[in-house]
Amino acid sequence: MSVKYVNPHGYPQPAGRFSHVAIVERGRLAFIAGQVAVDAEGVLQAPGDAGGHFPIVFENVLKVARSLGSGPTDIAEFTTYLVGDDALEQWRAVRTGVYDKHYGDRPPPPNTLLVVSGLVDPAMRVEISAMVRLPDQER
Repeated sequence: MSVKYVNPHGYPQPAGRFSHVAIVERGRLAFIAGQVAVDAEGVLQAPGDAGGHFPIVFENVLKVARSLGSGPTDIAEFTTYLVGDDALEQWRAVRTGVYDKHYGDRPPPPNTLLVVSGLVDPAMRVEISAMVRLPDQER
């Protein structure tokens, strides 16, 4: 495993589906800009729907990571921007399903969740940026 997720002993367990710490054993890091729920042509999908946005946004982050040769277990950290606290429960429920698909019983990466008043487009409800470990280079 290239990234190890841990929760320190003697520290409270995470209050959600995330880990407190990611340890990148070796390799280079890439920083993925905030991704939103757009398709390949840049058209916003499921306007105004935080639950509908999350799986699309997560897959967009993975598309970028995979284009770099990395995958979900190479993600060292997420930063999630969620518009409005009214969407928190729906977002958590959808995230659980997405994380179950990609992480199973393994711990998921650390995630900082920010509830914000808006994104660049008022119909956008979720944006995620990520830090990802890149594969080792051939020497």
